[in-house]
Amino acid sequence: MAENLTFSTLQAILTETFQHLPDPRTGANTRYTMADAALGAFSVFFTQSPSFLAYQRDMQRRKGDNNAHRLFGVAHIPTDAQIRNLLDPVDPAHLRPPFWAILERLLADGEVAAALTEAGRWMVSLDGTQYFGSPAIHCPQCTVTERAEGTRYAHSALIPVLGRPGASDVLALEPEFIKPQDGAAKQDSEQRAAARWVARNGARLAAHRATVLADDLHCHQPFVELLRAQQLDFILTCKPSSHPTLYEEVALLDRLGAVGQREEHVGTAQGRERWTYRFAEHVPLREPPGARYVNWCELTASPTRRRARYATITPGPRTGR
Repeated sequence: MAENLTFSTLQAILTETFQHLPDPRTGANTRYTMADAALGAFSVFFTQSPSFLAYQRDMQRRKGDNNAHRLFGVAHIPTDAQIRNLLDPVDPAHLRPPFWAILERLLADGEVAAALTEAGRWMVSLDGTQYFGSPAIHCPQCTVTERAEGTRYAHSALIPVLGRPGASDVLALEPEFIKPQDGAAKQDSEQRAAARWVARNGARLAAHRATVLADDLHCHQPFVELLRAQQLDFILTCKPSSHPTLYEEVALLDRLGAVGQREEHVGTAQGRERWTYRFAEHVPLREPPGARYVNWCELTASPTRRRARYATITPGPRTGR
């Protein structure tokens, strides 16, 4: 049994990372270390209290000690402005290691590893989220969108998580921020962020026979080819509006009686439902020539008529999977 992953263990992993953050300062004003700034920022997010550090500074004046020091190891408490000045120039790439270090510690516990695994493989879900938006406030790292009502500035990120069917909890993996890329002529996007993340972490995922889950935005041949090159399987939502060739092929197979179908009755929070599965093998993801052939599955739930469509790769002789 591995050593328990306690709060102090997590703090040690974070502190080790924060102590190696690059320091943008060139002068002699180094009262606050980069670790102090990063631990201070972490404490605010951990406690979900924007006034936490101000309260801790007041506690230090009144009592000579504070919780920021005892709980998070902050030696000197910076102000909010000082934290921003120190951390804003730091590339988020420097904060990737703790995600994998913590995951490795968790996987050392067999029970935790089993809880994160489905049928002997990882299920890794990719989705984007916007965590800041404004029509006026912006910086060089913003994504810029022109709309009828005016310009919109935003910060977004791709958030990969490790989960399994039926489980309410997920484990966050390192994010990929959507921001202007050096030397790129086009504005960054969630699709490009997903491709960067998979290319960087594919070897880690392949070691755990990972299946990547994503929505229709990522269901296109270049991303599928990238996943297969990284020895990864996938389940991708695939809409008729964005995949006309695939659905024309499914319609043709349906007329020939070559689309399989199964039904089952399932109890859900909405009541008893009839789930109808339709599926077909070896259908083109896009127009030939050069199209990747995938498996297609459709689920229709009645009476609520909820519908979800997925495309999955056909196992090929190259990988034997």
